[in-house]
Amino acid sequence: MLAQKGYDVTIFEVLHMAGGVLMYGIPQFRLPKEIVQHEIEGLKQMGVHVMTNAIIGRTFTIDELMKEEGFDAVYIATGAGLPHFMHIPGEQYNGVYAANEFLTRVNLMKAYTFPRAATPVFIGKKVAVVGGGNVAMDAARTAMRLGAEHVYIVYRRGEDELPARKEEVGHAKEEGIEFCLLNNPVQIVANEQGWVTGLECVKMELGEPDASGRRSPVEIKGSNHILEVDEVIMAIGQGPNPLIHQTTPDLEVNRRGNIVADENGATSMPGVYAGGDIVTGAATVISAMGAGKRAAAAIDEYLMKG
Repeated sequence: MLAQKGYDVTIFEVLHMAGGVLMYGIPQFRLPKEIVQHEIEGLKQMGVHVMTNAIIGRTFTIDELMKEEGFDAVYIATGAGLPHFMHIPGEQYNGVYAANEFLTRVNLMKAYTFPRAATPVFIGKKVAVVGGGNVAMDAARTAMRLGAEHVYIVYRRGEDELPARKEEVGHAKEEGIEFCLLNNPVQIVANEQGWVTGLECVKMELGEPDASGRRSPVEIKGSNHILEVDEVIMAIGQGPNPLIHQTTPDLEVNRRGNIVADENGATSMPGVYAGGDIVTGAATVISAMGAGKRAAAAIDEYLMKG
């Protein structure tokens, strides 16, 4: 939108190929990467510059972009890429992935072609994906496509409480993903070589609704059991990378580390705007696109006044 209005626009991309979560987070079978790259080529033809391998907070800080690199406005759309873990024993073992690391290796770094690609990815015969959201479904379906014989979704609530869209749950079931519901992991076990051999879980039952309206899971004492797996993928959410906040002291963030911005994306710093998951927490691509359009209009108005 800003390029269409005649502004000189530069996109800074942390990885070696532009496209963000559309490239590395969403599996090829759901969003072909050729489509994403076609859209990016369209941006380039409009005059948008793309600088890859640029880490904002390392390559440049926000202040450096504004004060030294000559930019009049900055839009921060760095998403929520810092994975959450359960902090249970065994998360350091070989064969444990964060879902976004797993999907990035497979999608963007073509780990499925190893050793032709330099980035390996381990696919176990029996894979447990911990979590019940859309990312968990993507990770489970990806593991199945890459040769896993059994893939389990391990989730501490029941099917009615799964946060994933119903169609995503349906697709996972159609593809043979097994749902281990009302199970909460308590530790990951491994052999003497440090490779995962199982996921110890405790069975749960649903109690009263919590603040979100979903019934709270309650542990059933003495119900511990081990699910035999050789790979565990943690898909329990992610948060904002703190790097930008740490290198931009004037940028206000909330207690979760998300950037505080108004409905038009304006932050606590003049000329600095933000939108998408870095503001709202993990949400949808459509929501992020809407935030970008609102911020572009606000940036145009800001620059016209300047």
